[in-house]
Amino acid sequence: MKQILFFSLILFSASSFAQGVRGFVLSHDKKPLTNATVYNLQTGAHEHSNENGFFLLRGAHKGDSLRITHVSCSPLTILADQDTLRIILQPSAFQLENVTITAAVRHLNIISDADLQTNPVNSSQELLRKVPGLFIGQHAGGGKAEQIFLRGFDIDHGTDINISVDGMPVNMVSHAHGQGYADLHFLIPETIGKIDFDKGPYYANKGNLATAGYVAFETKDRLDHSLVQLEAGKFNSFRTLGMFNIVNNEKNAAWFAADYIKTDGFFDSPQNFNRLNLMGKYSAWLPGNDKLSIAFSHFNSEWNASGQIPERAVKDGSIGRFGAIDDTEGGNTSRTNINLQFLKQVDENTFVKNTAYFSHYDFELYSNFTFFLNDPVNGDQIRQKEKRNIIGFQSELNRNFYWKKTVIDFQAAVGLRNDAIDNIELSHTVNRKTTIEPVMLGDINETNLFGYANAEIRAGKWVINPGIRIDHLKFDYTDHLSGTYKQQSQSKAAFSPKLNFIFNQDHRLQYFLKLGKGFHSNDTRVVVAQEGHKILPAAYGADLGILWKPLPRLMLNAAAWYLYLEQEFVYVGDEGVVEPSGKTRRQGFDFGARYQLGKYLFLNGDLTYTYARATEEPKGEDRIPLAPRITTAGGISFKHPSGFSASLKTRYLDDRPANEDNSIIAKGYWITDASLNFQWGHFGFGIITENIFNKEWNETQFATTSRLKNEPGPVTEIHFTPGTPFNLRAMISYRF
Repeated sequence: MKQILFFSLILFSASSFAQGVRGFVLSHDKKPLTNATVYNLQTGAHEHSNENGFFLLRGAHKGDSLRITHVSCSPLTILADQDTLRIILQPSAFQLENVTITAAVRHLNIISDADLQTNPVNSSQELLRKVPGLFIGQHAGGGKAEQIFLRGFDIDHGTDINISVDGMPVNMVSHAHGQGYADLHFLIPETIGKIDFDKGPYYANKGNLATAGYVAFETKDRLDHSLVQLEAGKFNSFRTLGMFNIVNNEKNAAWFAADYIKTDGFFDSPQNFNRLNLMGKYSAWLPGNDKLSIAFSHFNSEWNASGQIPERAVKDGSIGRFGAIDDTEGGNTSRTNINLQFLKQVDENTFVKNTAYFSHYDFELYSNFTFFLNDPVNGDQIRQKEKRNIIGFQSELNRNFYWKKTVIDFQAAVGLRNDAIDNIELSHTVNRKTTIEPVMLGDINETNLFGYANAEIRAGKWVINPGIRIDHLKFDYTDHLSGTYKQQSQSKAAFSPKLNFIFNQDHRLQYFLKLGKGFHSNDTRVVVAQEGHKILPAAYGADLGILWKPLPRLMLNAAAWYLYLEQEFVYVGDEGVVEPSGKTRRQGFDFGARYQLGKYLFLNGDLTYTYARATEEPKGEDRIPLAPRITTAGGISFKHPSGFSASLKTRYLDDRPANEDNSIIAKGYWITDASLNFQWGHFGFGIITENIFNKEWNETQFATTSRLKNEPGPVTEIHFTPGTPFNLRAMISYRF
């Protein structure tokens, strides 16, 4: 202990002797710019601005020339002529040649910044598609969270990906429908300012479910402008959007946004889908460079669904591709969030970031996966329902230490998340009206207490990033269907070390090796039923890759990777629970390219390949159902200062096994979307199209055993939800 205290004193003392040029980087509207890069043109040294826009460039002196760059601003070269610089950058059209590769552990953020600048999203569903190699599919109407595919995972609705918004978790642990259920429909896409993502279990600040990767969204502090917008399209589809700046000055910013969507959908039985979103945020920049943000959001959604239909019913003409066996599927859901963030600048080398949040969530879903397999008279419709309150907080210390030519960015945090779920239910129902039999009913209380420490040690061209995370989870379940009151409890801790190496050859080439251990928790009902067996199965991962700019307007990224899981998850739809299976391994490679042709034309493309197998099954029966093997996605976008912009996006998902022996195949697809937009003064006009070649494709597919009304016995085959046919929406907006 004495040695640790002595070492800490040395570090804190060393930080006090840091010499150099310090300052703040601000946008044209005086907003702090995070991750602006400040270069010393004399020495080649560089630093990044933190969340308050602050930087300290060690080794620099008055009179040195500095070059400051940011992806959304024009580069600026200045002379360091003051003790504390106040640097204001002006906005500019994105230019890939201004993007430089720096020693950042989260190297993919460069890609997400570029993609958001050149090709903004058009819907909340598209937000997740910004992650290279991530595919989504909707299979129960527009109100249900999308099915997610990434790195050889059928993640279901979020089992192996950690998703957050402004530090607040999106995933629902021990959810009525699926572990890690991540419904992002409460987000209005136009309010998103930044998407932070990466793949693998390599980051100490990402805990439960961060095995295949994570996605962290940040909403804007300020809106670029106020806006009213109307969209209308095929299938009786309408959308209205309003975004309003309430306060927007140097010290305060407040905005409010409302979004309403209604559509019948392209199915034979109308979806009658409608969703209302309300969002608001207030940010204040306080004396001492402190910052306070308070955000509120609410959404409510209702819909009908045609569900997944069996291939045989379409082939024999019983129903069409857009028909239904049970068109009383569907549901309703709502979520209300309050999120508080406070950043305290302790001194020029230290700040503390605090996040606290509360969510109230309601969910009710009606599904029928097997039709008349279990109940030949009434059918197999089920209801999954819950009410949930989530409370949580996290406090993270950030401090920079300096020792000779070495810089250490250190973070340490503690946090808590509690999910209190009342009357989580699975029942056998008919036509949404009659409850035949409750199958499961109870209360869940799940608590995750965690802490982590992380350091980015920068020495010369190297960044070494060790990290450690400890999570303690407690699972409580009270079964209301039990004859006597009994609360079942289990608990366990997970220890997750991380170690990443980054080597920057120069500002054009970076190599990285990432190593880490993560975990995904099991559903509370499964945990207590199995008396704590494999509560927190671990994931072990490794990435080796490069980020390279061989030309000023060409950026390439590539990685070879490996991921081993102690336990996979399998979702059993007709029982409505998550069941564990065996060990798995996945390995593959990712490749991406971003290219700017001329001043206004941008091209991007991503390719992934994965080899996924269950390690405890005999050869030939070791496929992982629905694990994507090959995916590609790319596009062309055009942005001109005149106000005209256009994009063409395409995505391809290869055929993949739908069962363990590959005897049933989930067919792949190749779909292309396009959009045109024109901004004329205050007015904007646009056309958004989906599936421009009107291809027949299946958005989601499962190998399911079912029985139709008049069939003598069960049949196992592909059940699918059809993908959208050609769709078109027109948009008009007014900015002020």
